Amino acid sequence: MPEQPFVLPEFYLPYPARLNPHLETARAHSKAWAREMDMIDAPQHGTVIWTEHDLDSHDYALLCAYTHPDAGAAELDLVTDWYVWVFYFDDHFLELLQAHGRHRQRAHLPRPARVFMPAEGEITATPENPVERGLTDLWRRTVPHRSDGWRKRFTASTKALLDESLWELANINEGRLANPIEYVEMRRKVGGAPWSANLVEYSVHAEVPREIAATRPLEVLRDCFADSVHLRNDLFSYQREVQDEGELSNGVLVFERFLGLTTQQAADAVNDLITSRLHQFEHTALTEVPALFDEHGVDPAARAATFAYVKGLQDWQAGGHEWHLRSSRYMNEGALAGRGGPELGGATGIGTSAARIATSVLATAPRRLRAFGHTPFSAVSVARPSFEPPFPPRLSPHLATCRARNVDWARRTGLLDGVVWDERRLRAADLPLCAAGIHPDATAAELDVTSDWLTWGTYADDYYPMVFGATRDLAAAKACNLRLSAVMAGADPSTPLETGLADVWARTANRDEVRRAVEKMTSSWLWELANQAQNRIPDPIDYVEMRRRTFGADLTTALARGGAVPPELARARPVQTLEHSATDYAALLNDLYSYRKEIRFEGELNNGVLVVRNFLGCTEERAFAVVGDLVEARLAQFRHTADVELPVLLEGRGLAPDALDGYVERLRNWMTGIAHWHENVARYTEIELGYQPFTGRPSGIGTSALRISALLPAGR
Repeated sequence: MPEQPFVLPEFYLPYPARLNPHLETARAHSKAWAREMDMIDAPQHGTVIWTEHDLDSHDYALLCAYTHPDAGAAELDLVTDWYVWVFYFDDHFLELLQAHGRHRQRAHLPRPARVFMPAEGEITATPENPVERGLTDLWRRTVPHRSDGWRKRFTASTKALLDESLWELANINEGRLANPIEYVEMRRKVGGAPWSANLVEYSVHAEVPREIAATRPLEVLRDCFADSVHLRNDLFSYQREVQDEGELSNGVLVFERFLGLTTQQAADAVNDLITSRLHQFEHTALTEVPALFDEHGVDPAARAATFAYVKGLQDWQAGGHEWHLRSSRYMNEGALAGRGGPELGGATGIGTSAARIATSVLATAPRRLRAFGHTPFSAVSVARPSFEPPFPPRLSPHLATCRARNVDWARRTGLLDGVVWDERRLRAADLPLCAAGIHPDATAAELDVTSDWLTWGTYADDYYPMVFGATRDLAAAKACNLRLSAVMAGADPSTPLETGLADVWARTANRDEVRRAVEKMTSSWLWELANQAQNRIPDPIDYVEMRRRTFGADLTTALARGGAVPPELARARPVQTLEHSATDYAALLNDLYSYRKEIRFEGELNNGVLVVRNFLGCTEERAFAVVGDLVEARLAQFRHTADVELPVLLEGRGLAPDALDGYVERLRNWMTGIAHWHENVARYTEIELGYQPFTGRPSGIGTSALRISALLPAGR
């Protein structure tokens, strides 16, 4: 056997692995079921996909017995059949690729989930191969026990698992390695862990309540679970996938190439990310989920079901790790040595498993504590960055008159309050310049609306940390959010923040879209305030995904006039990729320009450079460079998606090649306008950062709170 490319790192293992007592029954049942479905020793496309020996050596029953330790015999049988089916599909798909090529795959892929997993009604189609026969049988055995909400979630995750296999194959054909953000996002879909999370609900006889299933805390739990499972698999499968098979879809390889690390360093960094995701899982479960129950009035039975689901995900993590240690499929030589246990001649008896958990927790404690150890208002050594706009900038001819009207509007609505902003600070921000770039073809009236929205959003972004962050008053921030929603519903404004919103809201056309965007943005600011109150630097993946919301990308893109996306394409992966890569480009670019302002002058910790610095344990300069590389990588991905992936999508849907040209141009203007604004605005310059407004006002301890109190609604 060739030498291992790296030494497996010390994993964070906070949960004990347990083995389901019904393992042997599941082994016998799954083999009989696979044979009945023609998955064993039955030629497909002239080739036998699996022999009986193949199925025995894969031992999916062992995987399921470890990952579902408390499932009953019948539940374990069904879950194991699901895993046999999904692994068979994967191998069947590869054979189909070799036999028929790319176009035949695209015709084949949508049929299983679309036809044989109906959210309502019975299956009417006749299955034509083992994949379809197996899915028909499994769906009929599973859905009588599940709600409509669960069926829809499971159908969606199964469809993503099947459809997005093409992403990996396209990258192989192009020799293209994903960037880290893209990789994590896509690995969730092609890796199948969200699909596994749905089966956890089945195996523990519990479902996440419908009213909270789509909320941020539950999404974070699912995504942390998925990322930990997939990245763990990447470590164990690196030798086989990368060295033996030339695979490109592996997190260790992505880190190795993108960060310029040795293979061992990349493996250690991936393990650190697994640890960070598990810490995020625990943090969310303990701090966000209980508050979510209270907010939505979840009854005790539904709370118990949710925590049963959380425990099931933890059991899966522990069991999945144990299976990787034992499977001949993976690089695990020597991984079991010294772990203890009766089969290894080590320590036995009650408490030895817990002792190993304690050692794991202690070993990762410094990383957990480091996230809470940031010193605010620290010195910054890196210089202000400089980036060229990604495309040639175009500016509205109405910019000059818009600037004058914008100052008058801010004064009239009270945004020049002398606490958050004064006129100099407003002019330094020059939001009309940004509006003129992201909406270059706007009429004078449209440009005023876009400019005033950007001004209001930027003022609000400064307002929340100054007013609520300084006092750690999250309850007041939540009340403020409710007030802003009420103002958009017609309530009278009572503060400058509300007055500015009411005024620009009255001149806004696409109100439904803008309302959703505003509420999404303001709710994400509560997440920032919570991090500030805890002095907690976010987990890197959670940060990137929340940064899309805190940046207000949905609001600002809604303001820019351009082509719309046909409803049937809105959820297509290339369209989502286009939007996410554009948003990440702009948001991370902002982190670079605002780094000095936020870290040195505002005591912030919600900044991508600080997040990378904390995660990698690197210098400020190194973190700055990594974020800069991410900005360029997301821009490159935007270009690749627009030039390569969208034409394939449109061709596959029978649409005109230019069907999305207007939408792509809208995003190009948006990115370019934001980049041009950052490079030319005074807001982030040394002169403005050192500017001290509000002279001639009371000073000393407590006076800032007096000034801030003037911004709050009456009665607080």
